[in-house]
Amino acid sequence: MDIDPHSSAPIYQQVADQVRRAVAAGVYRPGEAIPSLRALAVELTVNPNTVQRAFETLEREGLIQARKGLGMFVTENGAVSARRRSAAAVYATFVQGIRAAQAASMPPERIRDSFDKAWGDTHAEVRDEP
Repeated sequence: MDIDPHSSAPIYQQVADQVRRAVAAGVYRPGEAIPSLRALAVELTVNPNTVQRAFETLEREGLIQARKGLGMFVTENGAVSARRRSAAAVYATFVQGIRAAQAASMPPERIRDSFDKAWGDTHAEVRDEP
């Protein structure tokens, strides 16, 4: 997990997003524990209160639940919830990009070309990773 200190998104939100993505991707499965608050704070070099706020957000969403004395665990519906939220975030990002392109008077074909190029570039990055 990585935190971008230059991002406009608050750090607690970045932490929540990273955990949500990990659950959606199956890194953490329903019933499994996620890293402890302290372990995640150390790994990300952030204040434990920041991670606590992220965990509270995820708990309110029903993605994780506390088990007294054991830590935080992915709920049975956590993966489904995470995938839904991820899909909604992707959609919102696409809408924002399309609106920005339209505001710049880009024709639909150029917008599609830009999407296709971005798609190809990201797939090339994935293939190039060891």
